[in-house]
Amino acid sequence: MLGIVGTVPDADLGLLHGPARMDGGRVTVAGRELEVQRGTPALLAAALQVAAHLGRPEIHASLAGDTGRGDGSRHLYDWLCRHLPDCICSVLVFHYLQPDVDWHGRVLLAIEQMTRPPVLIADAGFMYAAKMSGQAGRYDCFTPDLGELAFLADEQAPHPFYTRGFILHESNRADDLIERAYRHDNAAIHLLVKGATDAIVARGRVVDRVDAPSTPAMEAIGGTGDTLTGLLAALCAAGHDLVPAASLAARANRLCGALARPTPASPVSELIAAIPRALADLGLPATPA
Repeated sequence: MLGIVGTVPDADLGLLHGPARMDGGRVTVAGRELEVQRGTPALLAAALQVAAHLGRPEIHASLAGDTGRGDGSRHLYDWLCRHLPDCICSVLVFHYLQPDVDWHGRVLLAIEQMTRPPVLIADAGFMYAAKMSGQAGRYDCFTPDLGELAFLADEQAPHPFYTRGFILHESNRADDLIERAYRHDNAAIHLLVKGATDAIVARGRVVDRVDAPSTPAMEAIGGTGDTLTGLLAALCAAGHDLVPAASLAARANRLCGALARPTPASPVSELIAAIPRALADLGLPATPA
């Protein structure tokens, strides 16, 4: 099973936990329909497309409504601490939560109590908390963009907002930032760095780069980084090892752009709808559930 944890910018959402489903492009969790634009819903929709195409994995989501005040994130952190020890999943991906080092530490303690340790993937706010806590090495994969990679490379920055300027100015030198992040123990075991060229990194070494196909309009579409993380998580949960899953996810995400032929005004849902075709073109045929 794949577990997906994150927040949705809806103050009325409350806490949701349960199986995630996709029907006709609509995503529901515990019977509640979610609007797929960007963020965790986009990640979830991409993972669900992979699961539907491959006939696995089962996906459960734990979500909270949070419009930036942090209340929803704290409620979700508390829920995770109480319920994660009883969860059984092969992959657990953490996405948008307000960074909180104390709560992050409690969540890791809850994960240690799980019967079988899952593959841990972190992106966005939870990745920030992992780095800020000094426990980045506990994670199997981070999925930063270049700006977030600069934050990981800055051993002094407590939050991406405070990344020092001279490091941000090196954002086009991904290899230097990768080396620096690992040197200061601020990177997960693996990285999937999102950029004009995606880089797949294992223990500080770049093992693959993906730069094609290139669809310039995708740069203006919010949520394409979220879909890449969703693809990676679902492929790992379907049984692929992490490095080949990261390479495949990067290629599939780009191929969705080539297949959907979006404009800068296109919603990310158009790209998500192309995931089954992209996977099939990359040698993963549809498998009945």
